[in-house]
Amino acid sequence: MTRSTSETVALIVAAGHGVRAGEGLPKQYRTLAGVPVLRRSIMAFAGHPSVDRVQIVISPEHRDLHDRVTDGLTLSPPIAGGDTRQESVRLGLEGLEGEAPKLVLIHDAARPLITSEAISATVDALREADGALPILPAADTLKRLDGTRVEATLARERVGLAQTPQGFRFDKILAAHRAARGTSFTDDASIAEHAGLSVVAVPGSRLNFKLTMAEDFLMAESLLAQGASVRTGHGFDVHRLGAGDHVWLCGVRIAHGQALIGHSDADVGLHALTDALFGAAALGDIGEHFPPTDERWRGAPSHLFLVHAAKLIAERNGRIEHVDVTLICERPKIAPHREAMAARIAELLGLDRSRVSVKATTTEGLGFTGRGEGIAAQATATVRLP
Repeated sequence: MTRSTSETVALIVAAGHGVRAGEGLPKQYRTLAGVPVLRRSIMAFAGHPSVDRVQIVISPEHRDLHDRVTDGLTLSPPIAGGDTRQESVRLGLEGLEGEAPKLVLIHDAARPLITSEAISATVDALREADGALPILPAADTLKRLDGTRVEATLARERVGLAQTPQGFRFDKILAAHRAARGTSFTDDASIAEHAGLSVVAVPGSRLNFKLTMAEDFLMAESLLAQGASVRTGHGFDVHRLGAGDHVWLCGVRIAHGQALIGHSDADVGLHALTDALFGAAALGDIGEHFPPTDERWRGAPSHLFLVHAAKLIAERNGRIEHVDVTLICERPKIAPHREAMAARIAELLGLDRSRVSVKATTTEGLGFTGRGEGIAAQATATVRLP
């Protein structure tokens, strides 16, 4: 299907507080296999060929959390949600009204294991229908209850479990949501049904369950770990020193009498680490993904490269277990900046600080690094992939 800019927008709803998931951060900001739940959901849609862009809806009080877990991703500012999910979706849709996309996919942030196949099926179904959503067939016998008393047995072949993303033609679902103000509905498809829109089902996935209770996190962690293999990647990079007054190393700007020279910001630490991640996942090297002949990357901050590598791994339901960077130079001295470097890498990759190591060494005055002609870096990354 040929699409114009922003023809299809994924609206990820992350405005809840997740009180049933236990104590701690709201569930969408907790980590799952080392990656924040919201970031996993974003990456599933951001890397999908049928989605033009992703828009997040959050609680205004969670803006700092949102910014932290989405750092390095190219996103529009989040839209402030409301007191209920239904209100948050409506506000999100109204925030897209000026853009007027043709299609919108409304997804719960707390469903981070959404499959690419489910996204594709939902978008494809909208060629013929006003709305579409993944439906999981009921495996158990279903009973209708009156309190604790069983009233009847329902025919399983006529019912299913609704999942997200729920996709719609944008103008129609916006009008339906506005008409539904003051009435409570359980999902967006029920609002569409109430408005008389045609809604069809596409195959759902048991992986696409919603993280609701604390035990759901344990189940999701287990699923991500099953059948996974641990892989190690190695990266190495060198940049020469030239005229300038600072260097970028591992995402930190350091005042220095010279600058590293390169097509991007020449951050050897992040370049080596990016290559290590690509290597662990057998995804080629940094030059293939970001050619130095491409003017888009002239002067670009190297954290964009690192985040892209992490996104590709997350799209494969991978987990970055640990990263280790060694900087090789006589100057600048790394020790005063090492903690800031490790914290920055942890932030970019969505990792706990304990999973990141940054070290430095010299060559005892030998070679080009010893003579102060350049800086080198090597990196190792350990990745768990299905």
